[in-house]
Amino acid sequence: MSTQVTEAAVLDALRAVRDPDLHRDIVALKFVKNVRITGGHVAFTIELTTPACPVKDQMRDQARELVLQLPGVTAVDIEMTARVRASVADVGKVAVEGVKNIIAVGAGKGGVGKTTVAVNLAIALSQCGGRVAMVDGDIYGPNVPIMLGISTQLGTDGQKIVPAEQYGIQLVSMAFMTNDDSPVIWRGPMLHGIIQQFFREVRWDNVDYLVVDLPPGTGDVALSLSQTVPLSGSVLVTTPQTVSVADTRRAVRMYQKLNVPTLGLIENMSHFVCPSCTHESDIFGKGGGEGLATEMGMPFLGRIPIYEPIRVGGDTGVPITVGEPNSPAAQAFRAAAERLAAQLSIASYAKKPITLMPVRG
Repeated sequence: MSTQVTEAAVLDALRAVRDPDLHRDIVALKFVKNVRITGGHVAFTIELTTPACPVKDQMRDQARELVLQLPGVTAVDIEMTARVRASVADVGKVAVEGVKNIIAVGAGKGGVGKTTVAVNLAIALSQCGGRVAMVDGDIYGPNVPIMLGISTQLGTDGQKIVPAEQYGIQLVSMAFMTNDDSPVIWRGPMLHGIIQQFFREVRWDNVDYLVVDLPPGTGDVALSLSQTVPLSGSVLVTTPQTVSVADTRRAVRMYQKLNVPTLGLIENMSHFVCPSCTHESDIFGKGGGEGLATEMGMPFLGRIPIYEPIRVGGDTGVPITVGEPNSPAAQAFRAAAERLAAQLSIASYAKKPITLMPVRG
């Protein structure tokens, strides 16, 4: 006489599968959906909080093995899906319609590759299955369109601005509103107005992660952004050298004063590997970024090496994550994006779930 398999037994077995970031089992987290049992055949869905989960395959395999051990089970089919949750630091602000998470990418000083990091993080999140958009918040030096290989003018649907799109990334930028060589000479109130417009008057289409490339330093745009929209948090970019780390420390303090949590720090231009002899050189020093992250108690998202094709890809509009997706540099960006997505998932469970009312019109 065959043993009858029950949903309760399946769920009980799956309690041994834990999310490594949230530190709870997938049944308690309500990740297990749509359990179906036909004789000895068991099928169900595991719905994670991000498609960029680096351990989703291990979780699937562990779940399959646990259920296969149940008496009477002969086969197990598991569908892995994801539904990104909203995570905001300030629940008092009105949500941006069509957007779940807004991530500010900043740096304490110029020249650290902040825009390169922002663009490749966005593409990596998209390649992992997320719905991703970018706001080019560097009003004075809007370079994101160059790095994404876009030259266009923004259109409208009669009510809102329709963002440009490239490599699966929705984008708005000041570069689409001026001539290539026209300087932007604006003061604080005008900057605040354009930042408002970039968020509130754009037809964002079901965005999981909206990456904002900020100008370097601690100026008006960062302040306007923190006052305008509910930020999920910030990512800071530094190089290992002492002067960059010192400026990054100031940027972290600025975000703390603005009540914007730092989701993590990325060390760019971390090291150089000689293509001929494979010797690794620490041209700008070593460990400055990770040391600062440890000192200030924030996540370290990873190191990005010095690699000439990263620069070439930015100049030609084919980012390294697109042009050489299997290169060590692209893999470093992807790992950083996965860690960033994990931090957002953790933040989304840190408080009770909230419902943000979108702006209409």
